[in-house]
Amino acid sequence: MMKAASDFLCFGPYRPLYKLTTLLFFVAGSVHAQASGDAKAGESIASKGVPPAVAACSSCHGAKGEGLAAFPPLAGQGAAYLQAQLAAFASGTRKNAVMEPVAKGLKAQDQANVAAYFASLPSGIASPKSVPVPDPKDVGAWLALRGRMNDGVPACASCHGPHGEGVGSNFPAIGKLNAAYMQSQIDAWKQGSRGPGPLELMLHIAKKLSNQDVEAIAQYYAKQATAAPATSK
Repeated sequence: MMKAASDFLCFGPYRPLYKLTTLLFFVAGSVHAQASGDAKAGESIASKGVPPAVAACSSCHGAKGEGLAAFPPLAGQGAAYLQAQLAAFASGTRKNAVMEPVAKGLKAQDQANVAAYFASLPSGIASPKSVPVPDPKDVGAWLALRGRMNDGVPACASCHGPHGEGVGSNFPAIGKLNAAYMQSQIDAWKQGSRGPGPLELMLHIAKKLSNQDVEAIAQYYAKQATAAPATSK
């Protein structure tokens, strides 16, 4: 049995959350978009950095923002989301020993430019037209597509898309994140070293996810990334 992605995301108990988070991030996008970015100028920063203080983004995140080892992919992420994360690293509200000095070395316009560049690149994650009903025995698929509502955990898909492709400019793509990186971010929310975000959604959700949950979700999205054809965003 297959459902249209839009129908699935608004299904049953997920309808209020989907509508709320969609409205929330629509508003948040206008707040975070502090400067209009120039993708061409951002490409220069990504490939060359800003000597001597800021290294090239490509040295850690790949030539086209595809991600390398422990460093997450940036290609195809929403510009508003990327800009907000750079601002958080620069202010110290999101802790990371590598990214904090990099973000601090970029002016606000530089941050906007590099965010615009990575947002212009293809993520390689498909946006499916239909979504299968998950097998309850598949923990990762169930959490990703249905959540665990009796524990207050909404479906990952309600904010990040069925294949983890991201939704709009502020819901980040998570489909190509490996389990170790996902776990590090969940731990950061639990420990308070990453800002809670709008309405503190991830702060509360993270506290209810076990290491096994995160591993299962990562495995589910890895399967989708392998099985689905690439798209431009």
